[in-house]
Amino acid sequence: MRVLLLGADGFLGRHVAERLLADPAVQLTALGRSDDADVRFDLSSGAPGVLARFMDAVHPGVVINCAGSTRGNARDLTRQNTVAVATVCEALRRSSTAARLVQLGCGSEYGPSQPGASTGEDAVPRPGGPYGVSKLAATELVLASGLDAVVLRIFSPVGPGTPTGAPLGRVAEALRRAMQNGDGELKIGGLGFQRDFIDVRDVARAVHAASLSAAQGVVNIGSGRAVRLRDMAAALAHVAGYEGVLHELDDTHAGPGQPPYPDGCGIWQQADVRTARDRLGWRPRIGLEESLADVWMEAACRV
Repeated sequence: MRVLLLGADGFLGRHVAERLLADPAVQLTALGRSDDADVRFDLSSGAPGVLARFMDAVHPGVVINCAGSTRGNARDLTRQNTVAVATVCEALRRSSTAARLVQLGCGSEYGPSQPGASTGEDAVPRPGGPYGVSKLAATELVLASGLDAVVLRIFSPVGPGTPTGAPLGRVAEALRRAMQNGDGELKIGGLGFQRDFIDVRDVARAVHAASLSAAQGVVNIGSGRAVRLRDMAAALAHVAGYEGVLHELDDTHAGPGQPPYPDGCGIWQQADVRTARDRLGWRPRIGLEESLADVWMEAACRV
């Protein structure tokens, strides 16, 4: 199976690439904006015709789009997350490959949900910020494209390579600095939120499964269990061996450089993952303890 992976140099894309390369039946071509990619191409500014001609040359059976951005103003997010997907859809329509598209969406498309409730794919999306809006627009483009396509709505991915700009990555970086400086007290804000954390390697398994399936429409990818970020922070401190005291700042007054949870989903989010089980044959395998250990291992090695 020939696979074209878009956004191969991102947090999710790197793990998807690793998973695909472990499958001897997959012939992988990676496209991204870094020098590490097989082909350099910027989906937000590149022409659909150019991408279509490249697809015709590679002739993939599956195109996986992991490209996108989680940070920036509304204009930047729209360009990276929505315009880029419009380019992919148009290129696939022009191409002669008839490739299947696996698009990575996100839980932020749903917006805030009722505490205690699990969000299913039939929930009406009401994104609470420009990031979720840009990703939802991308999903709508894919669903309306007429292509053989599935959108995986990824909830809160963690694990090796978690960006320092992500809430859990921010906690890991704060812990690293506190231990490096010998601080016996660490003040962190935005810990009252509850999110459905899923290991990035389980996400990669879901992407692999979706590329082999006939599933279409939207499929949630999460653990099916919401966890409070303060519990994740305490567990991470335990893994790190931090013996100081964690002081939680008010979520709305986190202080400079410590914003509250930035995804626009309110205080609670938990995925209903039954569709992934039934249509992809997928279940999460990696526990949060392993995810946190790997998050800390990378943070501790950072200079």
